[in-house]
Amino acid sequence: MAIQNPALQPAQAGAALAATPEEDAVWSKITWRLMPVILIAYSMAFLDRINVGYAKLTMQQDLHFSDAVYGLGAGIFFITYLMFEVPSNLWLEKIGARLSFLRIMVLWGLTSAATAWVSTPTQFYMVRLLLGVFEAGFFPGVILYLTYWYPSRRRGRVTGLFLFGMPITGAIGGPLSGWILKNWDGVSGWHGWQWLFVLEGIPTILIGIIVYVLLANTPGEATFLSAREKELVRQVMDADQRGSAPPHRHGKLAAALADPKTWVLAFVYFACAAAVYTLTFWMPTMVKALGIKDIASVGWYTSIPFACGSIAVLLLSRSSDHFKERRMHVAIPLIIGMVALYATTFLMNSFLPAMLMLSIAAALIFGGGALFWSIPPTCLSREAAATGIAVISSIGILGGFVSPSIIGYIKTLTGSIDNGLLVMTVLICAGGMTLLLAVPANALRVDGDPSDAVH
Repeated sequence: MAIQNPALQPAQAGAALAATPEEDAVWSKITWRLMPVILIAYSMAFLDRINVGYAKLTMQQDLHFSDAVYGLGAGIFFITYLMFEVPSNLWLEKIGARLSFLRIMVLWGLTSAATAWVSTPTQFYMVRLLLGVFEAGFFPGVILYLTYWYPSRRRGRVTGLFLFGMPITGAIGGPLSGWILKNWDGVSGWHGWQWLFVLEGIPTILIGIIVYVLLANTPGEATFLSAREKELVRQVMDADQRGSAPPHRHGKLAAALADPKTWVLAFVYFACAAAVYTLTFWMPTMVKALGIKDIASVGWYTSIPFACGSIAVLLLSRSSDHFKERRMHVAIPLIIGMVALYATTFLMNSFLPAMLMLSIAAALIFGGGALFWSIPPTCLSREAAATGIAVISSIGILGGFVSPSIIGYIKTLTGSIDNGLLVMTVLICAGGMTLLLAVPANALRVDGDPSDAVH
């Protein structure tokens, strides 16, 4: 048992009420050390997911893939991702975050680059399945990792900062991908989409090594924290867990599966994932359909909605922490954002109104979706967090499989994505309503105790 430091008792006692200046300074130090590394790593993960949407602009024609083949290939990644998330998170608990993130990033970087050599639908499906195996566990692993370092009161903003990587990667990755597709096409006899996968996949390996070198597994192992700072972090984190339910007697996985909140939150995350991947996988196609012929220009125009999403992630996460409210900050933007995305189908002959609606959709979908992951850790006990987060992520991430597959299939049948977007809009709005109706506000610990949640 750790020795209690009397000088830190006020911080411990008041952890659920108000942070002290000393606490603020310590967590500012932690954030500046951890978050830039984590943000860059997640940006590489998200770039790996969205670049297939840009590759589609020329890859589909070069390889004679239908929209159904593309949609299935884009989404099938999430099948093996689902299967391996829970084992990966449990393994993270055993070997530590540093080794886990190194393993994940090196293997997914190599597999992503290998996509350059696919030539048939079967090869495309296989490399996407392997990519899901290797990348599984990174996202829920980071969410779990943040629970080791941040109390619930600080998790909304820091989760938003982490997920800021999604839209900011889109804002940067769009022009980058468009530039590679246009300017590297024909270099050494390769198509531009082949260079796209190689040039955006290999850097992931280097980032994985940097993550291993710079991160610490837990605050107790952090060489950049003094003994006093480590003790303060430990006491605040212990106080933050007051009121958590004890672990289920049949074990962590059984506890997670037996808790109805797991299934409710999994469906809500399904809706969030479906919205995000509907937007990211099909936005380049939608922008091109507005009459943009130049591939590089498509990349630049798609960066506008992603930039709006970047701003919204920061603003909504700050607002959520300020008002100590999570549910409405996730559900309402998700619903309105998806309706805005569907509304673009009526504006495809009007460039500026369509771009405005896409920007609104991206801002609300990314902003609300980023905040979702501040909710599960506050509902689950510390003992069940690793498994619970992975279960929610594993089940919910199927939204990333369903949305591109359905839209691609419907587009192949009808020649339009309109009906596919309508189906996804209804499904995603149902997810937002489920969060509002099935998760009580007082089930969430926002200030370190469930009773402190604001309705």
